[in-house]
Amino acid sequence: MKLSPKIIVVTGAESTGKSELVRKLATHFNCPLIPEYAREYIETLNRKYLFKDVEHIARMQVEKLNRLKDSNNDFVFVDTWLVITKVWFDEVFGHAPDWIEKTIRNTKIDLFLICDTDLPWVADSVRENGGEKRNLLQEKYIQMISSYNFNKEIVTGKNDDRFINALTMIYGLK
Repeated sequence: MKLSPKIIVVTGAESTGKSELVRKLATHFNCPLIPEYAREYIETLNRKYLFKDVEHIARMQVEKLNRLKDSNNDFVFVDTWLVITKVWFDEVFGHAPDWIEKTIRNTKIDLFLICDTDLPWVADSVRENGGEKRNLLQEKYIQMISSYNFNKEIVTGKNDDRFINALTMIYGLK
């Protein structure tokens, strides 16, 4: 009998070490990862992003996960997911496409690892939400993940401690 991989989403506010953590986890377990598509896409735009751009990002997130969710891997690691994108839509545009809500509800995610804001925010070309806004968005992400009753853990620690804490949480999955 073929088993589907456990889907682990690494998420959280900007500049919390998500991309580094997801790479380390995928390498450790020798499993695929889905990198953050929003950053890749936004960096190629020569203009301010629009509603249609964020919707394209959301559709690509879904497409990339759909390609791997029935693979023969033990895990698939995802750098951010539609929960963040839905909050992004709500914050910037005041609403999200209806299909996102349904997709969030109907996608099996085994664990959300929410990277804590205990790392300093570092500005770059696509980050918009440092300071207090970062903390407010982090709370929105946690509340939204909770509202969908997803299994979640807050990952704290700097450097290798963050990785070790995440491993402990993954090994604790039933």
